Amino acid sequence: MTEDVARRFARAFAEHVRANSKRAAGASAPRMVLGNDGRGSGGALAIAAADGLQECGFDVIDIGSVATPTVGLMIGHTQAVGGIAVTASHNPIQWNGLKTLNADGLALPAAEAAKVIATFRAGDVHPPAARRGVRSLQGHADETHVARVLGLVDVDRIRAARFRVVLDSVNGGGARSGGLLLRELGCDLLHLNAERTGSFAHTPEPIAENLGDLCDAVRRDGRAVVGFAQDPDADRLAMVDGAGRYIGEEYTLVLCALRMLQRHGRGSLATNLSTSRMIDDVAARFPDSRVWRTAVGEANVVGGLRAHDGIIGGEGNGGLIWPRVCWVRDSLSAMALTLELLAHEGTPIATIVEGLPRYAMIKRKMDLASVGGQAAVAPALARVRTHFCGRADARIDDADGIRIDLPMGWVHLRASNTEPIIRLIAEAASAQDANALAAECSAAAGLSAGC
Repeated sequence: MTEDVARRFARAFAEHVRANSKRAAGASAPRMVLGNDGRGSGGALAIAAADGLQECGFDVIDIGSVATPTVGLMIGHTQAVGGIAVTASHNPIQWNGLKTLNADGLALPAAEAAKVIATFRAGDVHPPAARRGVRSLQGHADETHVARVLGLVDVDRIRAARFRVVLDSVNGGGARSGGLLLRELGCDLLHLNAERTGSFAHTPEPIAENLGDLCDAVRRDGRAVVGFAQDPDADRLAMVDGAGRYIGEEYTLVLCALRMLQRHGRGSLATNLSTSRMIDDVAARFPDSRVWRTAVGEANVVGGLRAHDGIIGGEGNGGLIWPRVCWVRDSLSAMALTLELLAHEGTPIATIVEGLPRYAMIKRKMDLASVGGQAAVAPALARVRTHFCGRADARIDDADGIRIDLPMGWVHLRASNTEPIIRLIAEAASAQDANALAAECSAAAGLSAGC
């Protein structure tokens, strides 16, 4: 990932947008939104990406270091035809990437993304010479995002609760907007790692082993009702209860879905195949509600939400998608809905969590190279299908890798979209059963040594 790569990829994306958007094709100066997640390499890559867009005649609205969902929201707010977030999301500091969004603020569907990648690899983009776009800076994006969320939650009820909250923003792109939101909601805020310094205070993925400082801070504080943890581009949120115990990112979507179903009484939800059954259990409490399962990936979940007029969706990695805010996973929406749930229930978050069905989930991964590379994936999946297809109690879904649902639990095996690894996830009522499912699946796949 170099500046030249960023520039050329932005040009490939610009060509795709111009060819596929009537609004872009008919405009003399179509607009694109650009933001970055705050890591040190992001600024230079963002300037290079802006240059590529400008070469193709697009004006660029640079909103600086922000949460990725803020980029998606600002596309609609500014009537842009698309946007780019320079981000490696939860990955360590040495990574970076480019996330492309369309005019609706959606991550590009796989087929469209493949076309952009093919154009980039072919290197045959020829920017128009007629006009070079203009890059302008806009500093109000965080406020716009926060205002959108505030307009959709019961602000007065949350403010009346006067919650004490600890937030760890890992010095990432959501630090400013996250703090602004919680203060506007009347929270007494202890904000850790709140400076967008370009380097992260700890390994950034918001999982238990990386959030020891947050857990300690909540315990030491003694008054906090919840601890929140954002990842660098603030599209994911994990939680810690008032005793400083890590709740787990799987609960983020479940708690927010519970609040939305309380509001609506019923509704359609969408999530991916790797997400906990807890959301199905919550939906079952509200008659005529349904959970639609999709392939892993934000664009796929959004597709499920749009197809079924879903009220909320997301992924079990702490990523909540609230369509009325934006079509990108959004930690700000998740924090606001969680606080509204706490205000509505009038009980600690640990009590609410204890009232949910409890499952054991294990997540394993192995390097693709160790099993023969990408070519080994399809045969492994076929072996798993063959192993389970003779069982009358097995339900098989191959929309993304292969997921096997059984009365005792489920197991999902797939190649990652973002890393050169194979992921195996299993969930059951006990850790023993989850491990047994994982072992049976990995043995059937011929991956026992790694998974």
